[in-house]
Amino acid sequence: MTTLIKPFRGLRPLPARAAAVVAPPYDVLSTEEARARAEDKPHSFLHISKPEIDLPPGCDPYSPAVYETGADNLQRLIDGGVLIRDEEPFYYVYRLKMGDHVQTGFVAASSVAAYDTNRIRKHEFTRPDKEDDRVRQIDALNAQTGPVLLFYRAAPTLQAILEKAASGTPTYNVTTDGVVHTLWPISDAASIDQITKLVDAMPALYIADGHHRSAAASRVAASRRGKVTDTDSHEYFLTVMFPHDQMRIFDYNRVIADLNGLTAEAFLAKIAASFTVTPAAGQVKPDRPTRFGMYLGNRWYQLDIKPGLIPANDPVAQLDVSLLQAHLIAPILGITDPRRDKRIDFVGGIRGLGELEKRVNSGDMAVAFALHPTRLDQLMAVADAGEVMPPKSTWFEPKLADGFVSHVLD
Repeated sequence: MTTLIKPFRGLRPLPARAAAVVAPPYDVLSTEEARARAEDKPHSFLHISKPEIDLPPGCDPYSPAVYETGADNLQRLIDGGVLIRDEEPFYYVYRLKMGDHVQTGFVAASSVAAYDTNRIRKHEFTRPDKEDDRVRQIDALNAQTGPVLLFYRAAPTLQAILEKAASGTPTYNVTTDGVVHTLWPISDAASIDQITKLVDAMPALYIADGHHRSAAASRVAASRRGKVTDTDSHEYFLTVMFPHDQMRIFDYNRVIADLNGLTAEAFLAKIAASFTVTPAAGQVKPDRPTRFGMYLGNRWYQLDIKPGLIPANDPVAQLDVSLLQAHLIAPILGITDPRRDKRIDFVGGIRGLGELEKRVNSGDMAVAFALHPTRLDQLMAVADAGEVMPPKSTWFEPKLADGFVSHVLD
């Protein structure tokens, strides 16, 4: 019987080697950054997730040699006993700690069929080239190594099981980039069965991060379906999931290269048609939805959109990113396609408002906008409606690590 999730035989590092193996996610580092991070670290998972670092500089990161190198590096760590595979299928409690923030969830294999039928719900478009890259990576390694970050509506009974499993000594406790990653395998059959049933009763799971990885897993499953295999492992994909009330979304801010030919005074005048503009004495970090901070000409302003412009009963149009785009960035600054327009850039809120000031003060950008973080209930409303979020709407922190647990496709 197909269930929403199932335990699996994880491929993971020997505990004594974990600190040398675990690495940041493949998509948060450039090739140059990854090469520097993995220098003199032969067991770093970056040799698997970004294997172009082991080829000559300037090589095509999508060449066949890159995927072949990744597969060779994975096999090297397996043959060397650095990575071992569990004999039995487990779930794995995964706890993240960043400063005072703690979130506790678990690693599971999630159903491709549930993804295909939107029970595992999406909120972003994907790019074919990025999907293709992940498909080729999964096929070359015959494993899913980059987990998809999911969340579910908080379930106290499930959380109690996870907290109990995490009460003992962890198998892994690794700190990377200021985030503590802690892992406990769940081997108790009764707990595994209860977790499976509790999640299977949920109406939906939601993708937070990893749309390209999940889309690629679906494509790999479709290509392997009907062929002779020992298991149905290709019908599931690697996920880490947390309760929604423990997830943390940061703001995703905007910087614009020019004022579309306007003077600062003319720009401010045009904004005033849709926003109440209030000069501020210092930085403006929006304390509620529909309020924005704007940094222009060495000065901060508070922008409050006029209430009559906020649409009712439209979960996408109500988002702050949509309101700013519809009433300022598109009509005044002339940027109608923020996915492709080179005049706009995006700055994750983890970098702070100082990064916005830096980009403008350097002359690289002309104006910056600070947004209130998108709320989880807003994201769920968009996903439940079968809609997609505008580009660069959410920035989840802390990030998962690569290399803790991989899902082998038998």
